[in-house]
Amino acid sequence: MSTFNFKKFSVNQDKCAMKIGTDGVLLGAWCPVDNNPFSVLDIGAGTGILSLMLAQRSHAEQIDALEIDEDAYEQCVENFENSPWSDRLFCFHAGLDEFVDEPEDEYDIIISNPPFHSENYKTDDSQRDLARFQDALPFEELIEAADLLLSENGIFAVIIPYKEEERFIDLCAQVELFPVKVTRVKGTHTTPIVRSLLAFKRYELSVLTADELVIEISRHEYTDEYIELTKDFYLKM
Repeated sequence: MSTFNFKKFSVNQDKCAMKIGTDGVLLGAWCPVDNNPFSVLDIGAGTGILSLMLAQRSHAEQIDALEIDEDAYEQCVENFENSPWSDRLFCFHAGLDEFVDEPEDEYDIIISNPPFHSENYKTDDSQRDLARFQDALPFEELIEAADLLLSENGIFAVIIPYKEEERFIDLCAQVELFPVKVTRVKGTHTTPIVRSLLAFKRYELSVLTADELVIEISRHEYTDEYIELTKDFYLKM
């Protein structure tokens, strides 16, 4: 499906290697916005889905997206221009290393659905591999950029494979970014945890409680929690 329609915007994705998936929608709907962000940075924007969701959910006046792949960059710009928030959205065609070389701004939210950690296989589709695998954007590089660009009261939010959670939290601790919200995601009540939604700030909580989110009771029958989280976006929720 080349166009994905949400309640308040549509996303074209025919040029993007990574299509709209549950991970991106989960992160965009879950990311804390209680710090009333003025500025947002979306690292590895793809279709621009995270930026668009945060434009809908917040009053942020400056939402910058970063995308290295040329086709995805062009698609992201197109999706921004076609949205109700085109005046607040801007996409840079650059790699993260180029972007942080000359940082001009600090951001109140930095959000990323980063490429997954290198699994043991790669496909014949190099564009999809670039979007999908961690060589393109190592966690260390992402966290270093977050430390450099995050405002004092800023929030850094990601979705990653659950098996990477402990390592990611340890890497963040090295630059004094600490988890303030953790949600672990399961497909159904009986399946293992597959994803971790993580939000970090520059101070440590004395007590951190993690919660769990189950997506489906059975095929296409969604849990109340998942519906509550995504109902402002999905047409059929």
